[in-house]
Amino acid sequence: MAKGAASVCGDCSLLPQVDGFVVATPTVTHASVLSELTSRERPIFVEKPLTDNLEQAQALVRRAGERIFVMDKWRYHPGVEALAARAKSGALGDILGIRTFRLGWDNPHRDVDAIWILLPHDLSIAYEILGYLPPARSAIATVPGQGHSNLIAVLAGSAETCHVTMEVSAQHPVSRRSVVVIGSKASAQLADSYDDRIFIAEGMPGVNASKPIHEHVDSEYPLLRELRAFVEHLRGGPAPRSSAKEGLLFVERVTALRHLAGV
Repeated sequence: MAKGAASVCGDCSLLPQVDGFVVATPTVTHASVLSELTSRERPIFVEKPLTDNLEQAQALVRRAGERIFVMDKWRYHPGVEALAARAKSGALGDILGIRTFRLGWDNPHRDVDAIWILLPHDLSIAYEILGYLPPARSAIATVPGQGHSNLIAVLAGSAETCHVTMEVSAQHPVSRRSVVVIGSKASAQLADSYDDRIFIAEGMPGVNASKPIHEHVDSEYPLLRELRAFVEHLRGGPAPRSSAKEGLLFVERVTALRHLAGV
């Protein structure tokens, strides 16, 4: 039998007493909805990004950062988790670079531009793999005057540290989602969103490169996995990824990269 909402109301003040909240409203309303819900003293899971405004994001973290979590579903993707596990185990050697592609057609979210919708995904992937995010280094619009929907962005500290290069676009008729982690010993890749495997190649091209092999991963939907994690948290389990502070970090990077690209 189909299941639906137990009840519907038109205002946050009319919501019943519950164990927690999931906020799935337009991005531009996140700050106001979260501000209203924080008075309920309950955990909140909000769709990414935390907000599209840096000052609002900072205020939310100060007010209720321990109770707000951001739904960065790619951190729950089994393929991304497998890449992170290999990177953190040392199997890939020193992590030299991460390259992500998030290319597709149109932006169904009319309240904010494609950069706010696409870029947080890849920032959260890089954070899951590295455990940190390098500072914003550079960003350019790949189509003149279209930086709001086409961007190549680079995070990097120094020349010797890992570089994270992200390409996002809402003007590619054919979708592409991919993550490549390049290490000093081997490289690994999740080639597509719905792949049930990652590819691993040892060595370096032109030196001692081996033929790529693949490793199977779970194909359970990341959205289901992150919602399960939040429900388990409401039952006393560990906090879900990402924390409000991590969500703020992603907002900081998007804001800095937009500035570098002149958006």
